Amino acid sequence: MEVFYIKQDLPINEQIRASKVQLIDENGEKKGLVSLNDALDLAYNKKLDLVMVSPNPEAPVCKIMNYGKYKFEQTKKEKEARKKQKVLEVKEIRITPNIEQHDFEFKAKNARKFLEDGNKVRITLKFRGREMNYIKLGEEVLHKFIEELSDISAPEKSAVLEGKNMFIILAKKADK
Repeated sequence: MEVFYIKQDLPINEQIRASKVQLIDENGEKKGLVSLNDALDLAYNKKLDLVMVSPNPEAPVCKIMNYGKYKFEQTKKEKEARKKQKVLEVKEIRITPNIEQHDFEFKAKNARKFLEDGNKVRITLKFRGREMNYIKLGEEVLHKFIEELSDISAPEKSAVLEGKNMFIILAKKADK
């Protein structure tokens, strides 16, 4: 005979410390207030577990069920819920203030693809050397990106300058 141990969240069988319990049988029918020993006997006769569902101070509510099957179904539901979750990523595109037209179009196309996939896009504009004197030029390039992608995205906030980098984050517009 093999013995399997199940990680428990709810007290079952002998772990229940109450003299009387509100009993619900395996079919979901309420049996009323029953002594703990009678409830345990009923559960053992049906080869099932007595599980405390609600810990009321007067009389805890206990249900007769197959605890192993119940835990299996709970983990299955959790896995399904995790599968349906979408992890939001922030994709980064790096550019310089004096970007050529073809490079701009290529990076805009990639940004559009990222946005259509449901990700956010962070466009980082890096200033090198004397380019720091022409911050307005960098802002114009970022605004050009915003205009290019305005049909499917909106900026989360205005352009931010941190050290030698200026960036903006674009998020997909909500579908209507």
